Amino acid sequence: MSSSEVRVSIDLPAPPRAVWDVVMDPERLADWVSIHKKLKGHDAVPPRTGATMEQVLVLRGAPFTVKWELVACEDAARAEWHGRGPARSHAETEYVLTPIDGGAATRFDYRNDFKAPLGPLGSVASRALVGGVPEREALASLDALKALLER
Repeated sequence: MSSSEVRVSIDLPAPPRAVWDVVMDPERLADWVSIHKKLKGHDAVPPRTGATMEQVLVLRGAPFTVKWELVACEDAARAEWHGRGPARSHAETEYVLTPIDGGAATRFDYRNDFKAPLGPLGSVASRALVGGVPEREALASLDALKALLER
């Protein structure tokens, strides 16, 4: 499998608990995730290791479904989701929340690693389909999250 990893960070004007409550609530994904189209279902909130959700995302106008499992969950500090998408693709998304400014604000580190199937051919197809879109969309999502928390 070929991998395409994106890592971005932003400082947010809210304590880690407030950030966590937004980013870990599947019903709030539409408020900040730029490629989120809809939620098909999810386990109860608050999340715990083993929780699942099914999400429809859109890249370059093409919708696709990802089934996510929360494989690591450290309350108000770190979450790692592993997802399965179309054509045996895989994704990993990680959120790391670090208190800054005496806990009044949060550094939010975001990582997304998309693994296309079919080895080198899948890698070429993935680059052709998504190009620099994942990083742009990750930055757009974090900017939307910051604007949401500033309200």
